[in-house]
Amino acid sequence: MIPLIGGLYRDHGVVTSIHGRRLINRSPVDLLKAHRFARQAGDVELDPADTIRMLEALREVAPAPASIDLARLVQRHTEQVAAGGASDLVAFLRSELAPVLVEGAEPAGEGTDVVLYGFGRIGRLLARILIAHTGGGQGLRLRAVVVRRGGENDLQKRASLLRRDSVHGPFQGTIEVDEEHDTILANGTLIQVIYSDDPASIDYTAYGIHDAIVVDNTGRWRDEEGLAQHLRSTGVARVLLTAPGKGAIKNIVHGVNHDAISPDDRILSAASCTTNAITPVLGAIDEAYGVVRGHVETVHSFTNDQNLIDNFHKGDRRGRSAVLNMVIAETGAAKAVAKALPQLAGRLTGSAIRVPTPDVSLAILNLQLERPTSKEALNRYLRQVSLTSPLRQQVDYIESPEVVSTDFVGSNRAGIVDGLATIADDTDVVLYVWYDNEYGYSCQVVRVIEAMAGTHPVVLPEREPVAIERVRVEPVGSPVAG
Repeated sequence: MIPLIGGLYRDHGVVTSIHGRRLINRSPVDLLKAHRFARQAGDVELDPADTIRMLEALREVAPAPASIDLARLVQRHTEQVAAGGASDLVAFLRSELAPVLVEGAEPAGEGTDVVLYGFGRIGRLLARILIAHTGGGQGLRLRAVVVRRGGENDLQKRASLLRRDSVHGPFQGTIEVDEEHDTILANGTLIQVIYSDDPASIDYTAYGIHDAIVVDNTGRWRDEEGLAQHLRSTGVARVLLTAPGKGAIKNIVHGVNHDAISPDDRILSAASCTTNAITPVLGAIDEAYGVVRGHVETVHSFTNDQNLIDNFHKGDRRGRSAVLNMVIAETGAAKAVAKALPQLAGRLTGSAIRVPTPDVSLAILNLQLERPTSKEALNRYLRQVSLTSPLRQQVDYIESPEVVSTDFVGSNRAGIVDGLATIADDTDVVLYVWYDNEYGYSCQVVRVIEAMAGTHPVVLPEREPVAIERVRVEPVGSPVAG
């Protein structure tokens, strides 16, 4: 499988997956684990022999760039054959993948230049993801990072931080540093390191960078006036903030409101990690059952904004040691949800507790619904949302009595519903949603960049509507109600 998966990606820009589990750059054991995971969709383990036949047929039809779920294709083909349809795989794929099999299509362009302004926790993870997604260079192209010089050996230290990460492990590949030209070569991607204290004075075209999307992950500026400084630099077309934007800036949660991105939008926000984790789940729940009101409590890993040991901090409580204390903090995530789901404006409140873990957080959604449900019905619905709905890149679902926070390090979903923890009593519901507040959020940011650049791959096969199971509530005093 591995050569077929790699060839489809390199030659055609096709990203293959099994129910959202990407297969690119995976080991044989990882591929087998992905097949085993497919049992969650239909209680049947996906047969690798079926997958390889599908991959061989994909190679023959040679689709344009797309994100293709092999498990869904195998399931649909099996259902077609069972119903008496033709068994020919190539003919089946030509029908299922028609949107990306247009004859005489224009060749892919040279891609979109991306600049990372800041190279901290999110910046380095974005770099890892963008490097891994380089493919043939027709999508997003990481061209530069902009930082303030921290010392004589600044470049070596920054390359080392990209190479080794205490939470996410080593960089998968090779990294070379050229101090003479201030560049980092990572798996063939040449990254120019630009030293600057002024976002408005950089000539990116001097480095061959044009019409770039600048991703500001410093958090220093969050309003239009501050972020507009980037647009005064030569070679910049658009700006994306990796934090909640203030004022009229659109806060984009991919999968929920990325369709609101307009070619005229010069400055956008990818919202926060918590907003990205809870908004897709809330959107799915609101569509199926209606959300009357709710409270969101986040149990959030500590961040660099807190102190390691007690010391002065301008924020309340954040001056106390992050590694020794649980710290009550504020979160604007509940209010920020309304920027992506306007129908929930004024219906949610929120608060946060920072805890002594370095990554992975937990959102607890305490909701009152318009229509009643049960734990079993709600979990079945959310499970299918994670597998077949338009939100399957954002929402994951798990049922295990043993999972803890570290099990979700490296998850590429915005949030993972913990089904065993679900509580449902008529219209009162409590949901527990895990999220990797670093890597999962970074994956969402990359999806927004792809949407801005028009390079986000078409997801096929087309997703099916998720059935909503209604729970009948008998009036008090009826024979059934007792």
